Amino acid sequence: MKKSLLLSFIIILSGCAYLGAAHYDELFGPEQIQQRIVEHDTGAGAEFLQHVQPVLDTRCVVCHGCYDAPCQLKLSSPEGIDRGLSKELVYDGTRLLASNPSRLLYDATDTAGWREKNFSPVLNERAQTAEANLAGSVLYNSLVLKMSSPLPEEEVLGDEFDFALDRSQSCASMGEFDRLADSQPHAGMPYGLPGISRSEFKHLEKWLKSGGKMAHIKPPSKDVIAQAQRWESFLNQDSLKHQLTARYVYEHWYLAHIYFVQDGGKSFFKLVRSSTPPGEDIKLINTRRPYDDPKVERVYYRLMHERSTILAKTHLPLALNDTKLARLYTQFIQPEYQVSKMPSYKPEVASNPFKVFAAMPVKSKYQFMLDEAELIIMGFIKGPVCRGQIALNVINDHFWVAFADPDKAATPQVEQMLLQHEDALALPAAEESNALPISSWVKYSKRQSTYLEAKVKLANEMFENGEHLTTDALWRGEDVNDNAALTIFRHFDSATVVKGFIGQEPKTMWILDYALFERIHYLLVAGFDVYGNIGHQLVTRLYMDFLRLEGEQNFLALLPKQQRQELKANWYRKSPTSLTNFFKSGESFSQATGIEYQTQDQQHELYGLIKQTLKPVLSPRYDYTKVPEPLHKLNNMPAKAINLLPQISYVLVKDGDSEHEAYTLIHHNAHYNISSLLNEEGQRAYDEDTLTIVPGFIGDYPEAIWYLNNQQQVEAFAEQLPLMQVEADYKALKSKFAIRRTHPQFWQYSDILHNVAKQYRGIEYGLFDYNRLENR
Repeated sequence: MKKSLLLSFIIILSGCAYLGAAHYDELFGPEQIQQRIVEHDTGAGAEFLQHVQPVLDTRCVVCHGCYDAPCQLKLSSPEGIDRGLSKELVYDGTRLLASNPSRLLYDATDTAGWREKNFSPVLNERAQTAEANLAGSVLYNSLVLKMSSPLPEEEVLGDEFDFALDRSQSCASMGEFDRLADSQPHAGMPYGLPGISRSEFKHLEKWLKSGGKMAHIKPPSKDVIAQAQRWESFLNQDSLKHQLTARYVYEHWYLAHIYFVQDGGKSFFKLVRSSTPPGEDIKLINTRRPYDDPKVERVYYRLMHERSTILAKTHLPLALNDTKLARLYTQFIQPEYQVSKMPSYKPEVASNPFKVFAAMPVKSKYQFMLDEAELIIMGFIKGPVCRGQIALNVINDHFWVAFADPDKAATPQVEQMLLQHEDALALPAAEESNALPISSWVKYSKRQSTYLEAKVKLANEMFENGEHLTTDALWRGEDVNDNAALTIFRHFDSATVVKGFIGQEPKTMWILDYALFERIHYLLVAGFDVYGNIGHQLVTRLYMDFLRLEGEQNFLALLPKQQRQELKANWYRKSPTSLTNFFKSGESFSQATGIEYQTQDQQHELYGLIKQTLKPVLSPRYDYTKVPEPLHKLNNMPAKAINLLPQISYVLVKDGDSEHEAYTLIHHNAHYNISSLLNEEGQRAYDEDTLTIVPGFIGDYPEAIWYLNNQQQVEAFAEQLPLMQVEADYKALKSKFAIRRTHPQFWQYSDILHNVAKQYRGIEYGLFDYNRLENR
């Protein structure tokens, strides 16, 4: 009775509610695609940007923003809203054949194209009357359904709510909506969160009633456009050397959000391939991968204004200026080398950067990657590969990354070795998007073994008797570049990379050389197809095992021989026989370290030496030692209490009337080994789990949000969290200190969270994703 009265109230306010599917054509006529995008300076455009987009961003895009948005409903741009929703899954680890891509702007150029690909509208596409625009809108009816069936008045929602990433999705079209409303009354939007406010609802209702007109954000200023044109001129010169340079730059930067330093990040751009030259409208080249055959006579590299809402999980900011432009010239144009013809786009060639860019100096390519090392690694952290537990269980939960010095690791001998073994460096992407996992695995494991034998043989010569085999072999960032030291965190089914050596000393560390760094990029970023079949995804995952082992081996080489074996045995306890046999196969690195150790804990000592070597460029931003007491004590929590925590928790501490301090609790899952693809749970070493608390925000998918009003609450929280023993203890603490997804003022605290994050992250700021917000 109460629900019926509320629904009647909403109907009176809006003039309609959802109707049966059979009545739509009769009442409002047949479907007809509408032209909804208007200029930003029109009345409807200004209304959308000022009153509608802020509501969509802060209440909807936090779940509906990217590849993993439920039903592929991407509300972060007018094109995404107009495209609507689909029942097809993007992330499907079981498909036998690759699926057709569905990337906005690329795989269909207009709404009609998306309807042909079975995307159904969320806005009314029948007669454009106020009544029809509301009655025929999935978006509007989802909001009405939420208001008619608000969240149950309980802290933890029941089993009728499913928040699993792989949950089944109804993705109801308007014709199916009445059935959805009857069978799933709690399916209204925002799903599993409090409804939007009355004023927010009225803004959306007014917009939808008047036809759902949308506008893009304002175009960049003339000065910014002039900067973009300068870069386009550089990237599109006619010489083959310039064309090859542009191809290399594009294949490494195509995921970046480019901005110009003078502009301060007010406008972002994407580097894209176009069939049209600078000065003409961009005509995007649509291929699965950035190196696939463009099927045009000449590729042009253009800077396209990024008009979608910026999301933290896909935000890879890259600053460009005149200094950067000069740097590219000295790296790729100034050196003496010849490009006699442009490389082929055949898959077996284009997927192998050692063949495509063989003419370019190794040192130039390596230095280019090092200059923006965090960005390059962020590609596989924030690119489409990095979603879900299976994709990520190839890395440990916490490890540091350093790099080999180009002056020592990009020598003529190394360059010659890479040229001689370019076939052995082929990557699984050569199989394109439909791969046979077993046969491909065997083939690429043999090639990896061949390459490693050559690499080890050369290393034994270069570092004979331990010569140069010290921390002097590490790249020091030219004493100014803080990309020289990175930390990677895995959060079970998402991950993060940040500058600096963050947190306690990790179990493992990687040292990357050029060939290893390049292969990681082409395996997990440029060569990975999220729409590929199960074979492609499995072979990619399995091949990454080899690359992780190689990075770890580079680190182990700095330790005494006996310590190398002991550490590796500890890192890979209970590992499968196939991996043990791989360790034993091939030629081994036999040179002693050049470091004279003074203690028995050589790994700890080595970490200290590496930190000392890179001290001038170690970023202090997430220094966990700067967390004030009593929160700092949480770094030493017992494993039993840590086990109860989610992977990422944000802690907001109110400081005064409106100021806040922010911290991140990072739960590191420990493993006996990480080489068991389908048995991660069986490899968990729960008693070895650790926790790191750092200032600021790490991660883009908060699972728990803690809000502490005063110092007394800080002390109580820090005292009680380590004492947890069972789930009931965690639940009780959340009742005291947390902002659950069911909190009546959830959206108010969400706004606070984002405002604080904007202050902390600056140019790196983007909206968080709430798809992993826990229900506990």
